Amino acid sequence: MSSLTEIKTPQDFSSHTDSLPPTTLLVISFQTPWAAPCAQQTLILRTLASSYPLQTPPVISFLSIDAEALPDISESFDVTAVPYLVLQRDGKVLETVSGSDAAKVREAVEKHAGKGGNTGKLGLPPALETTPRKEEEATDGRNGEAQTNGASASNLSKYAPGANDPATAPEMSSSAGQTEELNKRLAELVKAAPVMLFMKGTPSTPQCGFSRTLVGLLREKGVRYGFFNILADEDVRQGLKVWADWPTFPQLWMGGELVGGLDIVKEELESDPDFFSEYSVGQGKGGMAAPEAQVQPTAA
Repeated sequence: MSSLTEIKTPQDFSSHTDSLPPTTLLVISFQTPWAAPCAQQTLILRTLASSYPLQTPPVISFLSIDAEALPDISESFDVTAVPYLVLQRDGKVLETVSGSDAAKVREAVEKHAGKGGNTGKLGLPPALETTPRKEEEATDGRNGEAQTNGASASNLSKYAPGANDPATAPEMSSSAGQTEELNKRLAELVKAAPVMLFMKGTPSTPQCGFSRTLVGLLREKGVRYGFFNILADEDVRQGLKVWADWPTFPQLWMGGELVGGLDIVKEELESDPDFFSEYSVGQGKGGMAAPEAQVQPTAA
């Protein structure tokens, strides 16, 4: 059976693709190891790959690429968000799929490669939900009354402690106070400059292809901006994902409001070329914001 091959270097990618005949369907998955939808995508592709027999020459080849570790390859396929699937044959892109919807991924692969074996037995995972779940009712095992999302919806006056209940309330954790302090800091950071870029690395040395591309767009439009290297501050890196409800980086903020990542910024510029006009200092004259807006991470 076929398998999902991990590509670790540009040389690995070149040698692998050069070894394939032009008739082979290349299924390339761009992902990052820290994102849950990417883990879902990997599981989907491993399942699909195992349903296709290993042949010589190969009819289909499944590849996995860390989009941030290999930014040149990502940019060559115009990858702006992950997970992202590219189906290619003889050097020509046939189709792309954004997201980890198992049905869409399977449909795209089978459209160009034909059906494999019985993936139903292997269990393709369902698509991840991207919208909040509706409140679900559970039943309190002790008194049979309804609970919603873990909170009792019963009349508490009827409640009596059971024999196994703790004698006293659990000690309050200090994490709530820490979270409040971090959120206050994040609220200040996103307003540290009229345009704030939270990125991996710095504008002079970006540490991922998405950050480098977004920096290039800002410079091209002559936008003055502040930046924050999220790799140097884990609290901000993890906290901003939750506080902003946006799980990936880079993140661009304007006037204290989240614009989004590279893909959103590109969409905004396509629909409105003057999107950054309010913050531009002239075409080709882009630079950083005033030094006080170039926020530095706190010491670890």
